[in-house]
Amino acid sequence: MAEVYWDLEWTMQQQGFDYAYDKRLYDRLREGHAHPVREHLRADLDFQDKLSRFIENHDEPRAADTFTLKMHEAAAIVTFLSPGLRFFHQGQFEGRKKRLSPHLVRAPLEAVNNGLMQFYQRVLAVLRLPIVREGEWHLLECASAWGGNSSCDNFVAFSWEAVTGERLLVTVNYADAESQCYVRFPFVREIAARTVCLQDLMSTARYERGADELASRGLYLDLPPWGYHVFEVRTC
Repeated sequence: MAEVYWDLEWTMQQQGFDYAYDKRLYDRLREGHAHPVREHLRADLDFQDKLSRFIENHDEPRAADTFTLKMHEAAAIVTFLSPGLRFFHQGQFEGRKKRLSPHLVRAPLEAVNNGLMQFYQRVLAVLRLPIVREGEWHLLECASAWGGNSSCDNFVAFSWEAVTGERLLVTVNYADAESQCYVRFPFVREIAARTVCLQDLMSTARYERGADELASRGLYLDLPPWGYHVFEVRTC
């Protein structure tokens, strides 16, 4: 793994490294704007599959001290459910805020953020699914929910699909304002049923939508600031 910054990730991959740090995605997530994040995720998968993606490491400030809690969760969903190597730092799950030298073999006691710990337990449960390691990934387009509403630009959405039929739809409102959009539904041809069930793996939320509606307009989303869904998509 190449710990490299300065836009040299592709160069290091071509020189034989299996993975290179994805500092560009991290920087764009810290800036808090969805558009540059989406542009980064448009890169060829040959490049993305060999990136090491993270929201904290020994060189950067702690994520819990850098992002607000909801922004932290939204950034983690984008980072760790995108293709590539998922890189976690010691203490990240517990919400530690003290940045330590890697040469120091001790750390101050810090209270565990139980809410963040539970969030990461759900993230890890999703990452155990074969689909996010072996499935096919696609970045999705989002359209305006109605005329004059530009908040669709705040969304990052993508899908995973396995040859065995499992499907995931990940949607994130990466902004500090409530946002709406229609996300192009990627599984229309594969789902013949008239009703589609969307089960959020990060919460208890469950929705049913008509296949015709999804095919014609897409999936309507109205999410709070930094809101997200990780939908398991099935026929009802």
